[in-house]
Parts: sequence; C-alpha cells; structure tokens
Amino acid sequence: MKKLILKNQSFIYIEKSFREWLDVLGYAETTVYNLPNHIRELFYYLEQHNINHIKQLDNQIIIAHYNSLKTRGNERQGGGLSNAYLNKHLQAFYKFTEYLRQSGRMTLPMLTIDWESNDVTEIETLTQEEIKLLYKSTYGYNENTKLEPFNARDRAILTVFYGCGLRRNEGYHLSLSDIYWDKGILHVKKGKGYKERFVPLNKTNLKYLEQYVYDWRPIIIKDKTEDALFISQKGRRMESQSMAIRLKLLQQRTNDIRLQQKNIRLHVLRHSIATHLLGNGMSLEKISKFLGHSSLESTQIYTHLLEQENEHI
Repeated sequence: MKKLILKNQSFIYIEKSFREWLDVLGYAETTVYNLPNHIRELFYYLEQHNINHIKQLDNQIIIAHYNSLKTRGNERQGGGLSNAYLNKHLQAFYKFTEYLRQSGRMTLPMLTIDWESNDVTEIETLTQEEIKLLYKSTYGYNENTKLEPFNARDRAILTVFYGCGLRRNEGYHLSLSDIYWDKGILHVKKGKGYKERFVPLNKTNLKYLEQYVYDWRPIIIKDKTEDALFISQKGRRMESQSMAIRLKLLQQRTNDIRLQQKNIRLHVLRHSIATHLLGNGMSLEKISKFLGHSSLESTQIYTHLLEQENEHI
C-alpha cells in the first residue's frame, strides 16, 4: 500500500487517536501499526467521495469501500488482493467501529461482513480457551438490563451448536418439546437426510438451557403457544442467519485479536466440539454417532485436524 496523504485534518486526528487507543489496550506493535493504516485507506476513500465528516460514515459506506478493495488489483503480484490481506482490512473495520463506540464518537450497527477464507478446503476450529472466551463474552455485558434475556439466549445458542454439535439447520428447527429434561437428552428431529438422533446433555449444557428456557425465554416470547426454542426479538422463531450474526457479535466482544480474525460460523462450533472430544479420548464411533454422521469416513477428518493442531503445539 502506498503512503496515502489525507487532507482532512479531523480524519488525520482520528487515525492518530485510533492508533493510541490500540496502544493503550496493549495490542502488538504490528497491530498498532497496521490497523490504522487500513483505516487511512477508508478515510482516503471517504475523501474521494466527498465525505468529510466521521458522522457521515455508515455500514453501507464501509461495505462499498470493502467491495472496491475486493475488485482492486495487486500491483506487485498481479490479480486481486489476497484473502489474507482482505481479512486484515476486515479486522481493522471491526476494531475501528468498536473504537468509535467506546470513544463516544458514534455507534454503528454491528458489521456482518464474512471473513474471507484463505483455503476453501480448510476447516476452521476454535480452541477450548476460545470457546470459553465466547461464553465469557455473554456475561457482564448489560447484565440485569433488558438485554440480559438475549445474553442468556446467546449462551443457549453456544450450548446447542458447540456443546451439542448441531448443524445450522438442526439448531434452527429445535423446539421446547425436543428437550427431555428428566433424561438429559436433546431430540434432533430435523437431521441431515431426515435422520433423527438423540444427543446427550451434560450438567453444564442443561444448566445453560434451563436458565434460558425458564428464566429468560418467557420474557422474550409473545405468543405463549410458540414452541420454538430460540425466540427472536419479535417473539417468533429465530432465523439461523440471526444466530450467526449473534455469534459474530460475541466474537467481537471477546477483545481477543486472534479470535476476532477467525472466520467463525455456526458450523465452526460443531467442528470444534468434535475435535475437542477426540482430543479428550472419545472414540471416532461415538463422535460419529454424536454428530449424526452416516459413516466413519466423514468423522475421520477430525483425526487429521487434531494431528495438525498437535504439530503446532
């Protein structure tokens, strides 16, 4: 990236302030250096489009700038910008919007731009510590306010997709009647290929589901006859896309820069629990049954993932 010269003094000041904010928070030197540079590119884009005040910035402008980056050529290597480079810009955008909110300059809606995949065949997983960070991010955030029911719902979402390893569509179709509280079992009726299965619920998973269902779901629900497990703010069955957006929100709340760079989707939680179970000694046969795989061949991939992780330890 060439050194871009900004004319707008307020943009120059905000870039410097953003850099200082990152430094105060203790981010690595490379992060403190690189992220503001990417924001300078955003400011340069604003100037080129006669946008001269930060209050004029919105998500659509950020998306338009990002799309322009995706179509821009790579001067040194030819072709387009690499996915890794694009992800660095996304990291900057997500962190910059957080800076704007915390500094009191402005509050933008949550960005929902998906991270670029460096390898379409690569399977992303999270460590157990990163999973703990996601759970932790549901606590202490507007606790005991009108948003607490949704924090509890976020924990239940993590429980279903990580703790129970459900697929996106399986979690979407869950209903209250699918939870057998006395037996500690989750009945998955809408499995892949129309196959049903029963997933065990450990004490921790039961606790999170019970807290949401009995303490907070009644506050969100509008129609008492609605049997859907996950309820939207409108009081209806929550769409799977909305669950995916909530997961990205939790990802950004963690303030863990490495975790924020990962392309987290609901299915990543499923991959993660499978890898963790295998690492803790569960047999492939049991994991295959747990995930609802039709054959062991599908489950074998987690053996390779675990081997790759161990190589980097």
